[in-house]
Amino acid sequence: MKIKKQKFAVLSNGKKVHLYTVSNGEMSFSVTDYGCTLTSIVVPSRNGQKDDIVLGFPTVEGYMDRWDTFFGVFVGRFANRIGDAKFELNGQTYNLDKNDNGKNMLHGGFMGYNRMLWDAQIVETHAGSGIRFSRLSRDGEQGFPGNLSLEVTYLLSKDNELTMHYRAETDRDTPVNLTNHSYFNLKGAGKGDILNHEVTINADSILEVDDLLIPTGKKLPVAGTAFDFNTAKPVGRDIAGTGFGYDHCYCLNEEKGKLTMCASVFEPESGRSMIITTNQPGVQFYTANSVNGVKGKNGDVYNKHSAFCLETQQFPDAPNHSSFPNCILHPGEVFEAVTVHSFKW
Repeated sequence: MKIKKQKFAVLSNGKKVHLYTVSNGEMSFSVTDYGCTLTSIVVPSRNGQKDDIVLGFPTVEGYMDRWDTFFGVFVGRFANRIGDAKFELNGQTYNLDKNDNGKNMLHGGFMGYNRMLWDAQIVETHAGSGIRFSRLSRDGEQGFPGNLSLEVTYLLSKDNELTMHYRAETDRDTPVNLTNHSYFNLKGAGKGDILNHEVTINADSILEVDDLLIPTGKKLPVAGTAFDFNTAKPVGRDIAGTGFGYDHCYCLNEEKGKLTMCASVFEPESGRSMIITTNQPGVQFYTANSVNGVKGKNGDVYNKHSAFCLETQQFPDAPNHSSFPNCILHPGEVFEAVTVHSFKW
């Protein structure tokens, strides 16, 4: 295992941004301490051709200027949406940024964790080698209660497994929902759309949402609909039946508290596959419906359906739905989320 650290940029306040590249000799990933952002994942094809399979930008300025794309970033304190940008907890109403359609909060608001510089250290664990990021999200940041101590760890194993581990502790009751927002294209970033990718999602239902993608509180069975991925099928087969594309939370058939099968993806041209396991209750499947003319790495321009996201997480708008899996972290408890991406070719 090799880990390389290099200077990526210098911010206007003089602080340095670093880029870390972790390689096991077959595949590698790169991540920066600005937003705990995965900037690349390089994986061979069946023919040995190595390609970067995640969307991103060549410079920190790209991630700063187009922070709203969320390419490869870590998001919280509450990933996904909170309806009406508010919630009630312990008899108090908390108001949040309305950065989504001027009404709802998305991925932590205007100053998400993807726009912050994190402390970083190189780590070696039984699960692999990589980088651990940490910071203290202070009481009131983004409008949320409690000082939240955070650790974000990305690890690569010799078996081509990329593990994402999130850990949090608080001194006041607070909602917590953390995820990584990488956009994948197993053909290679910038090499066309992902409509031929064959996807399986281990879920019998999705959350019903309104026109602004806020859950109504109901679950809808996927059987016999465009949303059914219990058997592998190309993304493009039924996408017309969704309207604009997939952007829905799948309620995983989970073994609570255990790492269970979340999703698998196979790209037939390259022979690359990715299997995702997680201990989270949901996964947001998103097909880059709103990406349009975004200039990324290597001069590539990313457009609609040029990638997909599988964001393992708590249910969106969970603070406003008592029937959803609990998202409230209490003092004395430890929040731990683990997601593993296993690659083959």
